[in-house]
Amino acid sequence: MDFTLKIWRQKNAKAKGKFATYKINGISDSSSFLEMLDVVNEQQVIKGEDPIVFDHDCREGICGACSLYINGRPHGPDDAVTTCQLHMRKFKDGDTIVIEPWRSKAFPVIRDLMVDRQAFDKIIQAGGFISANTGGIPDANAILIPKEAADSSMDAAACIGCGACVAACKNASAMLFVAAKVSHLALLPQGKAEATRRVQAMVAKMDELGFGNCTNTGACEAECPKEISIDNIARMNREFLGAKIGAQKDKVSGGGS
Repeated sequence: MDFTLKIWRQKNAKAKGKFATYKINGISDSSSFLEMLDVVNEQQVIKGEDPIVFDHDCREGICGACSLYINGRPHGPDDAVTTCQLHMRKFKDGDTIVIEPWRSKAFPVIRDLMVDRQAFDKIIQAGGFISANTGGIPDANAILIPKEAADSSMDAAACIGCGACVAACKNASAMLFVAAKVSHLALLPQGKAEATRRVQAMVAKMDELGFGNCTNTGACEAECPKEISIDNIARMNREFLGAKIGAQKDKVSGGGS
C-alpha cells in the first residue's frame, strides 16, 4: 500500500510548526500505524534527516502514550483502539493521511507529534489515590461490594489517560478523564473516606491547568479507546455538588456554634 503523509513538524513548544509531506510505499495492510511511522523514520535516517518524533511505549493499547490525531480523529478511523492498535488496512491504497499532535493548551507540544501530558499526572497527584489507613489486608470477601458498583468501578478504572477525550472535545475538556478517576474510587468503600476532598481537589486542579469546560456533545465517549461512559461525568458532578453542599452546611453549622 502507498500513502501520502502530511505530518506536523515542530521543533519545540515555542517554535512555529508546519505540515511536511512524505511519500511512503510498499506498506503491508497488516502493519500497525506506528510500524508504518517506523518505516518513515528509517527512510529519514537513511537520508540524514531528522526522524519524526512521536510518543509510544507498550504498543499493546495499555499505556496510552501513542496519542496521535489522525485524519481529524484521536487515534484514527477505527473504534475503541489506540493508535498502536490501528492497522493500515483501515485506510485505502493511495490515501492521504493527516497526522497531528493533541491540540490543547494543557498539552504543550514537546516536539513534532509528542505532547507533554504531565497535566494528567498533576490531576492524579491532587487526589486520585487512597491514603487513608485501612489496617491490614482483609480477606478478599470481607468487604461486600454490590456487583453493579464493582463492575462500574472496574469500567471506570479502564481509563489509560491517553488524552483522546481532550483531543476530541472542542473545548479540550478533561472531564471524562477526571470523572473516570473520581468514579472508580468513589464507587468502592475504600474510597469513601476521602471522596469529598478528592473530587474538589481534582476538579480544582483540572481547572487550574487550563482544560476547557464540558461541551455535553459526547465526543469524548465516542473517541475513548476504552469506551469510558459519560455516565461517569454525571457521577462526578453529583459527587462535586454534594461535596460543595456538605462544605457549606459545615460552614453554617460551625458559624452558628
